[in-house]
Amino acid sequence: MYQFFVEDEQIGETMIRVTGSDVNHMKNVLRMKPGERVRISNQSGRDFLCRVESLFDEEVVLQIIEKDIPGTELPAKIYLFQGIPKGERMETVIEKAVELGVHEIIPVAMKYCVVKLDAKKAEKKVARWQEIARSAAKQSKRSIIPKIHPLMSFREASEYAKTCDRRFVPYENEEGMAGTAKAFENLSGAASFSVFIGPEGGFAEEEIEALRPDSQVISLGKRILRTDTASITMLAMLMMHLEMRDRM
Repeated sequence: MYQFFVEDEQIGETMIRVTGSDVNHMKNVLRMKPGERVRISNQSGRDFLCRVESLFDEEVVLQIIEKDIPGTELPAKIYLFQGIPKGERMETVIEKAVELGVHEIIPVAMKYCVVKLDAKKAEKKVARWQEIARSAAKQSKRSIIPKIHPLMSFREASEYAKTCDRRFVPYENEEGMAGTAKAFENLSGAASFSVFIGPEGGFAEEEIEALRPDSQVISLGKRILRTDTASITMLAMLMMHLEMRDRM
């Protein structure tokens, strides 16, 4: 079953009207026909099971079969603070993070980032990254499209992370997985988590010391992981524990 996102104003009492680029995708790429079922979500996180009624040049009309069907979101919000990597690694991080259930992604300019973006380049990058998030959200049948923030400085990101209930910082110089296991033992009562991931050059010592008082600095094992691998590993671990927590 295919997934699409709409704005609130496109949702009626019994019908949903799909417009924009999704019309061409439904008609000419997927070659959908009346009677086919689709899943529709809005940015409020509501999910609808629908049936295709009519396909026109400017819109596709859907009949609502069921409202507020079971969603796919995690029971807590994860905010990923990602030190900007070089090349296409950020695109990989965004795609996989969205699939794993992240709520927001915040690109962070850290001391040892290889890539330095000026305001104009950063704006273009963020627009592209948001499209990647949208595509990944459709593919993984998310109920929302995670927001990609404009590039933040380390100080700005540190302050924003303090709004989360729990904060995790995987750090290559931290030793012992026992501390990591203990950090994941009890996630109850927390509705939001921040995860800080360093760039290729790693965290600067002063960055770790700035984060340490309000965060749990943990190890991801004896091996040094690339920044994109570290993000995916950490999010997969957190996703598993949150999914398990929700079933208890």
